[in-house]
Amino acid sequence: MIQRIQSVYLLLAAVALVISLCLPAGYFVSNEGIISGTFKPLGVTLTDGTSLSTWGVFVLSLLSALIQVCTIFLYRNRTLQMRMSIFSIVVIVGYYVAFIVFVPALKERLLDTTFQTGWALCLPFISVILTWLAFRAIRHDEELVKATDRLR
Repeated sequence: MIQRIQSVYLLLAAVALVISLCLPAGYFVSNEGIISGTFKPLGVTLTDGTSLSTWGVFVLSLLSALIQVCTIFLYRNRTLQMRMSIFSIVVIVGYYVAFIVFVPALKERLLDTTFQTGWALCLPFISVILTWLAFRAIRHDEELVKATDRLR
């Protein structure tokens, strides 16, 4: 049943992650207030044209989006669907951990800069909330099926 509410939640969560892949998550700003680098999930683009790779953040975000899309089509196996939803949340938490690791490391390379977060950094968190709502709806469906099995 692809038209269930949890499928909508999972689809919206995957869309939020794909949007966060395309938008900058933050900016490195120099002391003068000039943007010296743009942090995107695939890499940091500096104003001089060079780029620094942050492929770990990109891979984790893309992996979570793919998991959520695949989870939509596991509607016949609700227990696996619940497990995949929890795994997707864990991967998004890993995304934030990788982000927290990359920012100070890149700040060391870009001397005299501060980091300002962009609004796209909240999209994976919105994805976590939507995935949790999907998990609750899947669990509710599983409880309904078990209740009808007891009545037979």
